Amino acid sequence: MEEKEQFLQSRLIPLLASLPTEARAAWGKMTVQQMIEHFADSVCIASGKVVYSEVLTPEEQLDNMRNFLQSEKPFRENTVNPLMPEVPAPVRNPSKAEALKELQEELDYFFSVFEKNNLQVTRNPFFGDLNYEQNIQLLYKHALHHLKQFGLTINAEINNEQT
Repeated sequence: MEEKEQFLQSRLIPLLASLPTEARAAWGKMTVQQMIEHFADSVCIASGKVVYSEVLTPEEQLDNMRNFLQSEKPFRENTVNPLMPEVPAPVRNPSKAEALKELQEELDYFFSVFEKNNLQVTRNPFFGDLNYEQNIQLLYKHALHHLKQFGLTINAEINNEQT
């Protein structure tokens, strides 16, 4: 788990910064900047800054979703997110650099929330109520999904780490 925290705290932003703004995704419709902003939105959910009152996953499927979350199995390419529009939202930052700055601020906020209260639980609209470790796992898995989408990979020892 510590390696995944370190990855999110210190390696993700430089990796995303290394992506050319015009890089094309292997799947999906988002641009690099739209993906960065989308990921920042998911960090806002993990930190509790954006609150969902209900879980969209049916109760009988929640255990399977949680088992998937805890596994090292990646998200499938073109995984449908019913909270996202068919056409990606227009960018909200004037540049990729500003989007990265926003993402860094959201990551810093996420870590500060759980540093202040390590028993904090936040509601994810797909996986239900998640604690710190579960949010780290989800953010890490989500980050790997989008890095792969744009052709970036990270070293194998983290990918194969068992939590």
